Amino acid sequence: MAEAAESQAPPARRGTNRWRRRTAALLAALPVLAGPLLLPAGTATAAPQASPASGTHAPAVASAAARQAARTATPAAASAPRAPQAPQGSGSRSARVSVNEVTPAVPDADDTLTVSGTVTNTSSATLSGLEVVPRIGPSLGSRSAIEQASRRQGYLSGADGTEVPGGHGARMSGLASGITRSFTLKIPVSDLHLGSDGVYQLGVSLTGQTRSRPYEQILGIGRTFLPWQEKAGSPTTRVTYLWPLISTPHVTARTESDEQQTPVFRDDKLAEELAPGGRLQQMLALGKDLDVTWVIDPDLLASVDMMAGRYRVHKPGGEPDDTVAGKGQEDAKRWLDELQKAVRGKEVVALPFADPDLASLAHRGQKVPGALSSLGQATRLAKDTVETVLHVKPSTDFAWPYEGAVDSSLVDVATSAGAHNVIARSDSVRDAGLSYSPTAARPIGSGNTALVADERLSTAFEGDLSRAGAASRAVQQFTAQSLALASQVPSRTRSVVVAPQRMPSVSQAQAMAEGVEALSDSGWAAPGSLSDAAKAKPDQGAQRRMPAPSSYPSTLRKSELPTAAFEQVRKTKDGLEDFKEILSDPERVMPPFSTAIDREVSNAWRGRASAGESYRDAVEDYLLELRGAVKLINKSGITLSGREATIPVTVQNNLAQGVDGLVLELRSSRVGLDVGDAKRVKVDGEHTQSLKFDTTAKNNGRAYVYAQLYTEDGERYGKVMKFQVNVTSITSTVLLVIAIGVLLIVLAGIRMYTQRKRSGPAPDPDAPLKDPGGGSDGGDGGGDASDGAGDGDAPGGSSGDASGDAADGPTGGPTGDSTGGPADDLSGASTGDSTGDSTDGGRDSGAPDRDTDGDGNDTVRENDNPPATGEKVDR
Repeated sequence: MAEAAESQAPPARRGTNRWRRRTAALLAALPVLAGPLLLPAGTATAAPQASPASGTHAPAVASAAARQAARTATPAAASAPRAPQAPQGSGSRSARVSVNEVTPAVPDADDTLTVSGTVTNTSSATLSGLEVVPRIGPSLGSRSAIEQASRRQGYLSGADGTEVPGGHGARMSGLASGITRSFTLKIPVSDLHLGSDGVYQLGVSLTGQTRSRPYEQILGIGRTFLPWQEKAGSPTTRVTYLWPLISTPHVTARTESDEQQTPVFRDDKLAEELAPGGRLQQMLALGKDLDVTWVIDPDLLASVDMMAGRYRVHKPGGEPDDTVAGKGQEDAKRWLDELQKAVRGKEVVALPFADPDLASLAHRGQKVPGALSSLGQATRLAKDTVETVLHVKPSTDFAWPYEGAVDSSLVDVATSAGAHNVIARSDSVRDAGLSYSPTAARPIGSGNTALVADERLSTAFEGDLSRAGAASRAVQQFTAQSLALASQVPSRTRSVVVAPQRMPSVSQAQAMAEGVEALSDSGWAAPGSLSDAAKAKPDQGAQRRMPAPSSYPSTLRKSELPTAAFEQVRKTKDGLEDFKEILSDPERVMPPFSTAIDREVSNAWRGRASAGESYRDAVEDYLLELRGAVKLINKSGITLSGREATIPVTVQNNLAQGVDGLVLELRSSRVGLDVGDAKRVKVDGEHTQSLKFDTTAKNNGRAYVYAQLYTEDGERYGKVMKFQVNVTSITSTVLLVIAIGVLLIVLAGIRMYTQRKRSGPAPDPDAPLKDPGGGSDGGDGGGDASDGAGDGDAPGGSSGDASGDAADGPTGGPTGDSTGGPADDLSGASTGDSTGDSTDGGRDSGAPDRDTDGDGNDTVRENDNPPATGEKVDR
């Protein structure tokens, strides 16, 4: 029956048809008989395509023969030239008929349906004699029948109904291959002759002929669904439709260092979504007039609220701190203002901040200590954010796992954060013992409830709905499924939840809005709130036991966050806690980082693993950058002279705020070097502090000293700094020798001063000289004090005079003093003490003079002319 229309033939005389069939059979047999004679051995042949009159199964036989030939073909045959490809479409698939719009979606008895769409020639032949004709099929008695009809291809006699009487078709001119032409049909509902309430298949068929088949036949058909309820009664089905406002994370942990802490965004794509025609702008514009339950990620509200002020955007391809000014302020302000008006008086459900991936937390995060600790905090932050931005009190009692897939471990994690209601989906929690779709609410123990959303209704608007007719078909199928669900048990009041995809596209959002609006105008369903759905009386036979973790879909498990992601999150959280303890104003750092850590485990990273990893790396790198701004300045090797000394170590703070709460500790690699006690560090913003450590060394040698910063609770902060210390201690013997030397220098200075004091005034250089002949008076040497030093060297002077002058002069020392002082060292003078100086005794007056200090270097007179009387010669 599947291709019955392909064998349609125009009526003719019996004899003519018989001769045609015989001729076609003979023609079909000729290639088969001639094949072994014309082709080489081993070469396979395919049966030729049967003629239109060759019977219903001829195309199938030819196709089977072709497949068998392909399987048995040798390599030689495979390398032969390929035969021409078959037409893209044939028979009832020669044309593609698309029903793009049906209005009204839910008609009344006195309405006129407007059906519009397109026809495209998908065959290689030209189609002629064309007419599009509406067809009404039988009532579809179940939800499964609706699905089967939506998947069926080609014309199926009986299942695709009959033509609508009244001549409501439309003629078309010939259609060449690949050409598309539109149509519009007007059909009074009364001409459809609909029977009892239910879902009917509404089709549009294309009839015409081709050159190879010159008779009227069905060349293509398009289908949609028409929900029909003649008399509207009191609806017994309440439908809660979730309207999600969720986006991907856009805000980073980085902020500017100004007073306002200007936020930095990863990109400016959120501004595109908020602009007119953008995804979020359309979601708001469409949802504000619908009776839906708003499900909002508070992170989106916080991000848009930041955009309404001054914000920066990371420059593509630049360094992490390269930013440009954001430009979405006006759109952000307008969107927030419209959202505040839209949710007024409506039910608002706030997801935990940043919409955490509950399944990943349950399956992988629980292996990492502390991974679940921030879930409760994210729930509290969600409530505060919605109240602050939207001025409404949201419900935080609902958890919504990704794709509504749940298991027992996931439910435990979801309810641990305070949520008592978990939104699941019927393809995850199956009701095998029921023949109808039960109420969504299911008690699952411990005061918790699972709200099982209907899978067919929830997935009705997925896929690419931007193609012509896709959105209309989705709307018609949605309304048809809702009527089929309501018709299952008309006497039972049921509450149904619809949980669509988290981030619908613009075309999907538009189709969703049409579907919800059509459902609101129907007589079989009424809108309901999510809180009422959670309180609804559950069906007795409904499944109340959550699936085991092993039953979680493998396709979804593959897209979960890896365990390494939670390890990285834990590392970042630990580093942030240590960093917070040292800051004088931690509130400037904690909120941006805390919210960024929440975004690291968001559902938004499903299917975007590389983007999620990049975001986590950026948060961790920025924290390391801030922590590295407080560091020790490197030191080169130092030398300590003595057993006790001081080692200075400098701490640098490049942060904009002060640091208080660090402890600096030095540690020596050698036992004999004590580097002192640890010291508390307190440094103002953009300043340095030098700390001095008193050290004591017990012996000489080299040692390494390690400087390390610690938090007050003993955790290491930053990298250890290593430098070398060389200790050069001075012994007591060396110190004694140095002290004696200093004492001698002091005593020599005292004697020199005393001798100068005793020598009196210097001799008058202008006094007359003595008679040269007076040198015979040996006792006159002591009578002239002024000549006591000068006559000893005079030509012809005797040694006795010199001796007498030296002994009796004012500068002379006591007898036997051979040391003399600095004042005694005069040019050409001698002590002249023959009794006490054995080295100078008996020295001839004409002999060369020697230095009394025993130097031995000053033995030759520098000038042959004797110095004048009283002249001091510097040597």
